[in-house]
Amino acid sequence: MRTVDFTPLYRNAIGFDRLFNMMEANTAKNSSGGYPPYNIEQKDENNFRITMAVAGFADDQLDLTQKENMLIVKGERKAEEGKQYVYQGIAERDFERKFQLADYVKVVGASMENGLLHIDLEREIPEAMQPRKIAINGSKLIEG
Repeated sequence: MRTVDFTPLYRNAIGFDRLFNMMEANTAKNSSGGYPPYNIEQKDENNFRITMAVAGFADDQLDLTQKENMLIVKGERKAEEGKQYVYQGIAERDFERKFQLADYVKVVGASMENGLLHIDLEREIPEAMQPRKIAINGSKLIEG
């Protein structure tokens, strides 16, 4: 596997440490191995939906946490004793999936439907950060 070293960039870029740390974290091997599968849908400019296939998990076995700009989805199954499988093709394992969220994105709701977990996200840009029009004042000539 090819790794990327961002160390030389730290010398030339001031204030971008967080960006480089995110890039390094994303280049690291994903420990979840692609389980559970998910989709990310953009509903409009500021609304998104993550849909995860969590068949076999009940609401109380799932935990969603937003910590700063990180959304963490955990699934923990309780061990069922006494079952003997001839073949087990349905994955019944615990998982933890992390999503890096952009600035000002927050979770506004979550729901389960037909084995799919839907997580709704919204980007709320503060008023001070939104683009605004600036009027150009006319200049007067000063006679001297």
